[in-house]
Amino acid sequence: MKKRHEQKLVVLSIALLFIFNIPFVLIFNNQGAIMGVPTFYFSIFSIWLVSIIVSYIVLKRHYE
Repeated sequence: MKKRHEQKLVVLSIALLFIFNIPFVLIFNNQGAIMGVPTFYFSIFSIWLVSIIVSYIVLKRHYE
């Protein structure tokens, strides 16, 4: 794996560490709902899905 791809994955990991930290997560802890799903769960799973997609894109470029 190229060094810059490794660096992108490390930066993504550090960003997720800060995003999933309690003070940031509690911002989304309110009574609303998006498409019938509580805002808290929707935000957590949306961030998780975006991180998987970004990781996939970085790794896909590595194998080309």
